[in-house]
Amino acid sequence: MELLLQDLPIAVLMGLIGAIVFTLIGVVSGTDETATIAPLTLVVILIGVPPAGVFTFFMAAAISKHMTHAVPTMLLGIPGDTLAVPILEDAAKMRALGLPHLALRKAISGAVISAFIAIPCAVLFAWILSPFGDLITSFAPWIFLIAAAGIAYSSPAKLGGVVALVPFVAFILGLQAWTGSFEVSLSISYFLGVAIGPMIYDLVTVLVPQNRKEMRRKGPSHVFLAPDVRPAAGGSRSAAAAGGSAGIGSAGGASAGGAKQAGRTFPNPFKVLDKTQVTATAATSVVSSATFVFSPVAVTVLMGEIVGARIKQGYQRVTSVITAKNGTTESTYIAETLIPLIAFGLPLSPVAAGPAAPLFNAPPVFETNPDAGIVNNISNHLTTFDFFIFALLGAVCATAIAYPFAMRYAHAAAKFVVTKVSHEAIIAAFVGLVVVVSLWEGGLLGLMVVTAVGLVGGMLIRTVKVHAGVLFMGYYVAVLSVPGILAAFGG
Repeated sequence: MELLLQDLPIAVLMGLIGAIVFTLIGVVSGTDETATIAPLTLVVILIGVPPAGVFTFFMAAAISKHMTHAVPTMLLGIPGDTLAVPILEDAAKMRALGLPHLALRKAISGAVISAFIAIPCAVLFAWILSPFGDLITSFAPWIFLIAAAGIAYSSPAKLGGVVALVPFVAFILGLQAWTGSFEVSLSISYFLGVAIGPMIYDLVTVLVPQNRKEMRRKGPSHVFLAPDVRPAAGGSRSAAAAGGSAGIGSAGGASAGGAKQAGRTFPNPFKVLDKTQVTATAATSVVSSATFVFSPVAVTVLMGEIVGARIKQGYQRVTSVITAKNGTTESTYIAETLIPLIAFGLPLSPVAAGPAAPLFNAPPVFETNPDAGIVNNISNHLTTFDFFIFALLGAVCATAIAYPFAMRYAHAAAKFVVTKVSHEAIIAAFVGLVVVVSLWEGGLLGLMVVTAVGLVGGMLIRTVKVHAGVLFMGYYVAVLSVPGILAAFGG
């Protein structure tokens, strides 16, 4: 308890920083979680922030981003990140009805409720699995191999993703042997390469004259931003705003129900959602907190289908599905971070192998290689109770910053991003960050590895349609599974 109290100030500070930064990043469309959360978490680790601060930063960042990623998704029809893609179709239906503002409020309210349900559930499931930690660790090489194949098959690439893993793993092994000949050992550079792979691939594609000609546009892109429909002060809470079955009403009438939510008081998610939506969100949060080895995108789609199949009335079904889906984006990220950390100390989930990868591997601070008997990551520095408390703290920071911001200023923020924020500047900022970190880790070799992995990984993501989590699992297969399997067979 003494150590926990000592770490509390830095944890609060880092939680607030993570919440503020990723509340703003989430509003920018197309800012993938792996390409944003992983590099910035890595920087936080490398500058010497204590483990409690690092973990709180990560949790606040992930939870905040999965609240504000609903802003471009609902208002612009552009996915805020990878996990917002399954919500696009439902968001389009709400925009067609003239009610995107209601969809947004319900989506982020579902995310708030889900976050506070998923944390205790994930810790409970981790506690149940903890006695099997040593057994699972001994089978880690095979588990990584099976998990990688399963995650690849669950991606849109299906069998193509499984087949693509083979050359990618061989490519990683070749790069390791090459850098090893110069006595240079890299790990962060591989993560960065996968994280910004699509960005590198797009940049290289633009350098090809024919591609550049095809990609050139005669004028700026035109984006339709849904109107800013504000509730009338003192308006009564209509059935439409409550998500009831009485019908959707008009856009203005439906928004009247959110009158109190737009006031100066802190918004209350239980007043935005009706009982059906709260129940659906709670149930999907509990279930998805146990599915830590599956793709978050696949689980989000599945939870939405389960909820939608049980509701007949059109408006109620769409709003409930949006609420449950966005809640699932929170619960999957929380569970897929907490369970591997608490129960195994190994990155045995798509999130742990992707955005949360720096929590396991960030040399010289953290390193995870069970085949070599090395498991020194953030799980060695925090107890189960610490993880529970700091995860809750991260959720509180995210809710305090992201929730009222998205509820009150979503339209203004979306308009600012569309009209004022240069995507080229965002790309340049992340490229600069990656260059600095890769040069720090391996000099020119680190930069070359980031570029090579980014180009190959980006090509697989863009053309084969695998997601970054598949490629992260491919990296772990290369560094953990292949040596372990070869050793088992006397190779």
